[in-house]
Amino acid sequence: MALAARAHGHRVPLAVAIAAILIAAVASCAVLSATVSPIPSAGPDPVGSAVSPAVGSPALIGAGDICVTGSLADAQATAALIAARPNDIVFTAGDNSNETGSATQYADCFGKSWGVFRDRIRPVPGNHDYMTSGAGPYFSYFGAAAGPAGKGYYSYDLANNWHVVALNAICAEVGGCGAGSPQETFLRADLAANAAKHILAIWHIPAFSSGGEHGNDATYTVWWQDLYAAHAEIVLNGHDHDYERFTLQSPTGLADLNGIREFVVGTGGAGQREFGLIRANSKVRNAGAFGVLELTLGARSYSWRFIPVAGATFSDSGTQATH
Repeated sequence: MALAARAHGHRVPLAVAIAAILIAAVASCAVLSATVSPIPSAGPDPVGSAVSPAVGSPALIGAGDICVTGSLADAQATAALIAARPNDIVFTAGDNSNETGSATQYADCFGKSWGVFRDRIRPVPGNHDYMTSGAGPYFSYFGAAAGPAGKGYYSYDLANNWHVVALNAICAEVGGCGAGSPQETFLRADLAANAAKHILAIWHIPAFSSGGEHGNDATYTVWWQDLYAAHAEIVLNGHDHDYERFTLQSPTGLADLNGIREFVVGTGGAGQREFGLIRANSKVRNAGAFGVLELTLGARSYSWRFIPVAGATFSDSGTQATH
């Protein structure tokens, strides 16, 4: 008589049970190896019925984690990509000076790379910018473009009904980021005043990230909740020195066709780092290619394109219908 095992109240041949266990074990190993791989990968990423933005639509271009004096050439290489697109508005995703944010570093590193475009840069600060007290050189360098001095959060409009909110992720320096904080109160009021617009938000530290150095950070969950309630389209971050694109997701990290697409673009010129735990909804990743992200903002859709520096081959692009 053949040996048998019992499963869910039924007798199952032992050989079949063992085979099922082995298959499950192999599948588990495959998933584990995928979650730690730094190799760029892509999966299903529904984009709806999207038509590419019309020629002449506004474009944002930029990255975060930009300049280290000892590797100035890397920041100059990404600056060359921006120079080739003189009509784009330039964003930074923080750590403009990826050292200690001193006035000397702003003059001798950022100033000799991305600083060429200062008149069209819309910046946000990062933690390295605050390594000099109060991010004083950051605010002095960018002036009114950085928003109210000492706050570092502001917003502005672009054509095709787009509205950009620039936030300060260094919460301890500006009275916190939680519900009811001055900055979160500003965010809710700004979103309410621009309720009929396509919303794009930029700050330094991501809520979701597969980066091996930092990873996820729940500090910004309240911002995500506010943005999600306002039907925001895009969040741009830096901090982890890599490129990562997520599918549309909710503030709790669930795939959601009504959600927000996050890009981590820590590729401006500071040294790249490997990935760690790969997060849910991460669709494309690269660690190793410096470059910039260009967003073309249409009336009913947006397109993205990661542009690598000369000599690098990684790229990523797509189009998404707006909500």
